[in-house]
Amino acid sequence: MKYILVTGANGQLGKSIQELEDNFPELNFDFKNSTDLDITSVNQVQTIFSNNNYDYCINCAAYTNVEQAEKTPDKAYLVNAEAVKNLAKTCAEYKTILLHISTDYVFDGEKEEAYLTTDTPNPINEYGKSKLLGEKYIQETLSKFFIIRTSWLYSTKFGKNFYKTILEKAKKGEDLNITDSQIGCPTDTKNLANYIISLIINNSQKYGIKHFTDNQALTWYDFALRILIENNLEENVSLKRANNYRTFARRPINSVLG
Repeated sequence: MKYILVTGANGQLGKSIQELEDNFPELNFDFKNSTDLDITSVNQVQTIFSNNNYDYCINCAAYTNVEQAEKTPDKAYLVNAEAVKNLAKTCAEYKTILLHISTDYVFDGEKEEAYLTTDTPNPINEYGKSKLLGEKYIQETLSKFFIIRTSWLYSTKFGKNFYKTILEKAKKGEDLNITDSQIGCPTDTKNLANYIISLIINNSQKYGIKHFTDNQALTWYDFALRILIENNLEENVSLKRANNYRTFARRPINSVLG
């Protein structure tokens, strides 16, 4: 039996891992949402680790509001960097293997090909910078860790995300004007959840930085079209390309992970 702490359990990835729990009776999961465990609290993290004997910690907790991170970066750095440092130090103390979810936004988007784990990060917004700092803290603190970078994460069931937003608007018959100026790899949380569990089940010791996506490069327009086709809604909605998508935060044009 392996004992696994999952932080950020109310998020779309955390819930996707919970859905798989019954398939793996040899794994004992302890799911904690932000109310159960505030990872920014050194005392709370220390207490829960001291009361349990975790083999793994899957950190799904993150500050993911890219726009707001530009306006209030301290909040992003607190959760994505300082709290991650706290988790890493505690994992080191209790000999727990950390699996941490990171992002394609650690890259600047200027590369024409897919980004590899060997490419040098260069984030262009505060969210990406905070996530990269969290990665650095883990690498400085632990030898046994998995930093799993993923991109354009969505769930068809849980949370608020691009997939569910497009579906909701399409069912209402709203016109869709979707940018085609960015390219990435949409990634279903259920696939990422299975990948994370496979690392544990297989006792992987190939530690370090990993890239995981669904491995299909799309623009947001392409992704919207795929969502409509999958749900037989392409005939009901006017979907148009837009190239004037404006955001407060700069975003990488190409964030395809390879």
